[in-house]
Amino acid sequence: AKEEIERGNWTGKLDFILSCIGYAVGLGNVWRFPYLCYRNGGGAFLVPYAIMLFIAGIPLFFFELSFGQFASEGPVTVWKVSPFFMGIGWAMCLISAMVSIYYNVIIMYSIYYMFVSFVSIDTTLPWQTCTNIWNTENCRIKPYPKLSELNERNKTMELIGLNDKSCLNKTVDDVNSLFGTSYTSYMEFNSTMLQSNVTKQCEIKFRTASEEFWTRQVLQLQETPDGLYDIGDVSIRNLICLLFAWIFIFFCLMKGVKSSGKVVYFTATFPYIVLLMLLIRGVTLEGYYDGILFYIIPKWEEISKPKVWGDAATQIFYSLGVAFGGLLTMASYNKFKNNTLRDALLVSLINCSTSVFAGFAIFSLLGHMAFITNRLVEEVADSGPGLAFVAYPEGIAKLAEPWPPIVAFLFFFMIFTLGLDSQFAMMETVISGLSDVFPYYLRKHKTLFTFVTCMIGFLLGIPQVCKGGIYVLTLMDWYSGSYNLMIVSLCELVAVCYVYGVNNFRRDIEMMLGGFPNVFWVYWYVTWCFITPVAIVFIVIMSGITYAPAYYTKYEGVYTFPDFAEGLGWLMVVSPLALIVGGMIVQSIRYGGVAKALKAQPDWGPALDENRIGRYSPRDEPDFSKDEPAGATNMGYMGEKGRPYVVNDKNGYDHRL
Repeated sequence: AKEEIERGNWTGKLDFILSCIGYAVGLGNVWRFPYLCYRNGGGAFLVPYAIMLFIAGIPLFFFELSFGQFASEGPVTVWKVSPFFMGIGWAMCLISAMVSIYYNVIIMYSIYYMFVSFVSIDTTLPWQTCTNIWNTENCRIKPYPKLSELNERNKTMELIGLNDKSCLNKTVDDVNSLFGTSYTSYMEFNSTMLQSNVTKQCEIKFRTASEEFWTRQVLQLQETPDGLYDIGDVSIRNLICLLFAWIFIFFCLMKGVKSSGKVVYFTATFPYIVLLMLLIRGVTLEGYYDGILFYIIPKWEEISKPKVWGDAATQIFYSLGVAFGGLLTMASYNKFKNNTLRDALLVSLINCSTSVFAGFAIFSLLGHMAFITNRLVEEVADSGPGLAFVAYPEGIAKLAEPWPPIVAFLFFFMIFTLGLDSQFAMMETVISGLSDVFPYYLRKHKTLFTFVTCMIGFLLGIPQVCKGGIYVLTLMDWYSGSYNLMIVSLCELVAVCYVYGVNNFRRDIEMMLGGFPNVFWVYWYVTWCFITPVAIVFIVIMSGITYAPAYYTKYEGVYTFPDFAEGLGWLMVVSPLALIVGGMIVQSIRYGGVAKALKAQPDWGPALDENRIGRYSPRDEPDFSKDEPAGATNMGYMGEKGRPYVVNDKNGYDHRL
């Protein structure tokens, strides 16, 4: 029991449930799922999404929760079950560390927007006007004209105002040639001429006030025209916000799950309150209905496309957070008898329901934004930072006073809390993973180690708060948690189901939870051993087929990353995989061969002696100098330091499938 006290536990079941919900329900639910839904057939996208949830999402979620809880070990030391695969744990820690570095920068942006919204409550938001020092002459807050409702004269005047006049002058000869006229000035053009392909080149590319605030004030991209070749100076404003974000993370994690487990009572529930408020407000605005219809109307022909299924599988995979090590880590702090099946089903369904619910809140406001600006919904819909920091602030700015600053503050506070829960789990994965390997040095200095880890994360995040830091962030977001996550997930399924043995894993789970109806075990067997691995391979193949080099979309056009950046990106992909291969080599040498490294270690099993029953029960130490007789059943003898030896035989530990 001493080890368990030192490592720590959740103080209550609700701590764990809320932490899992907060970890799974993250930024992707709000800024990625709704976008994927409308892009891939609207309501029809829910069909492949639900299927992928049941053939990959829930099986992997239950698998990782049960695996971590049974041994009460983190992502590295849990591989006592088969030391040959210990590199999987290190790969999980590395992926979580890389993602944590840029994820906290996104949290930093939400903090900055939150501060700006708060100080603007008595005035107007800075992205509500085009009169700020960072705005250009192309900034526009006036809605685009409804040309279909104007007479010819007014339509012509509006179109002239939307074009560069010096450019129009140069097109007079081309217009005369195309329409057989003899005009001498663009002022003689009619609306048809002003909308022709000849004059299209003269259209002014207006920018919204929110876009200019994001690119020219927050990111200051105008000062880094060379992209990654020169990311510019550090933005002191963003640097301070980043430091605040990391300090906040430290105080929430300084006492491990005992402190973070209490914070999630607020951070995991608050986003639902804000989403509900935004939905209620959204459906009272003009144009909301068009936005929601655009979101949910099914286009059944889309689900016949492989890419739609690939997007559904990828979204389930990333949304539930499997293979990051976070689920293993959080489950390792559970009581041994905690019902992981209930938790897996509950959290998975809440996570996916949240994605659907968030879509209604998001698209009701985007429908209003399209109505106000006289644009189509698909023209204002976006995903990722483009939705959170450009499209949504623009929509908020169009609300009637005094709503904009209040709604903006609540929205960015929601983004802040959504990011925190996921960041807690990823950082705890890194901290616990290392602490479990070096408990004597790190676990008893948990607070200091947590502080040092957070400060290292802060220092590594500094390049992303430079004036061209968004390029670094985009590169890390594109590659750090991509193909490697899928391959890590595939490796852990192979290690446990095919090397350790799915039957052994079944008996371990039954030790914790009791017996299940056979129909459940048929489902787990079929998914873990066959369907889920096939689904993962499918995701990898589809990702490879649809692969495109990293890019960043900005007003001036699409910035394509140079070759050296692509190289760094792929280095982030293969580094965790190299740890898996390296771990296999090291452990094979350490244990004197591959066969020995594949076997479960004597101290594998429940952490507390009171839970070591059945084949894990302490017995007399066997004599390994003699061969065991055929059919021997001594599978759980006490060995060195009171841990049981594991003897493989047909009646006990069966390492075969």
